[in-house]
Amino acid sequence: MKLDILVLAAHPDDAELGCGGTIAKHVALGYKVGIVDFTQGELGTRGTIQTRAQEAAAAAEILGISVRENLKLRDGFFRHTDDELLSVVQAIRHFQPEIVLANAITDRHPDHGKGAALANEACFLSGLAKIETQRGGKAQSAWRPKHLYHYIQSQLMMPDFVVDISAEWERKMQSIKAYKTQFFDPNSNEPETYISKPAFLTFLQARAEEFGHAINVRFGEGFTKSSMMGVEDLFKLR
Repeated sequence: MKLDILVLAAHPDDAELGCGGTIAKHVALGYKVGIVDFTQGELGTRGTIQTRAQEAAAAAEILGISVRENLKLRDGFFRHTDDELLSVVQAIRHFQPEIVLANAITDRHPDHGKGAALANEACFLSGLAKIETQRGGKAQSAWRPKHLYHYIQSQLMMPDFVVDISAEWERKMQSIKAYKTQFFDPNSNEPETYISKPAFLTFLQARAEEFGHAINVRFGEGFTKSSMMGVEDLFKLR
C-alpha cells in the first residue's frame, strides 16, 4: 500500500496529540495517511499493552487512516541500533510516503527526541539502494520521502509553519479521548500522570489556539523542518 503521508510516532497517542488534526484534514482531502508506532507504550503508568492497542485502533478509525502498524521496539529503551533503524527503513520502503511526519526533535519525554532522530536517519537510509531490506520475503526498492516534518509536542517550539485544523479540532479531540486509560477520567482508580490531569487537555486546546492565532484561525498545529523549504510561487503562500 502506497501512502501519501506516513506518521511515525514513538508511542501510541503521540500522533493524535501532535498532529491528529493534520491527519484528519488530509484524510478528508483524499490523501492516504498511515501511522507506524515505534513502541507499544508498555512503560506507561496507566493502561496495558492490550488496552493501548485497542485504543490506538479506535483512534485510527476515528481519524479515518488507511493503516496503522506497531514496530514493537522497546518503550524507553529503543536506540539507533542497526536492527531498529532497518525496521523503520522497511516501513518507509513498504508504504513509500511522499511526506513523513515524525516526533518533536526534542521534548519532555526522551523517547520523542530519539524517535525524531530515528525517523530522520531512516528517511535518509531508506533512499540508499545498497541497503538491502525485505518484507514478507520480497526484496524492497529504495525509497526516500520528499519531505520530513516534525510535529510539536509538550515542549513549546517556534513552528516553521502552522496547519489550520479548525474544522478538524473535534475529530482530533475524539481521537485523543479514544485513549481512555491515558487521559482524565474521574472514575479511574489508576495513578495520576502528567497527561491524565484535567489541566492537560486544557493545555492542548490553549496550544492549538495559540498556533491558530498566529495564522488568524481558531485552531492550529505547528511543525518544524530540519531543512530549508523551497518556494516556486510567492502567491501560493498564505
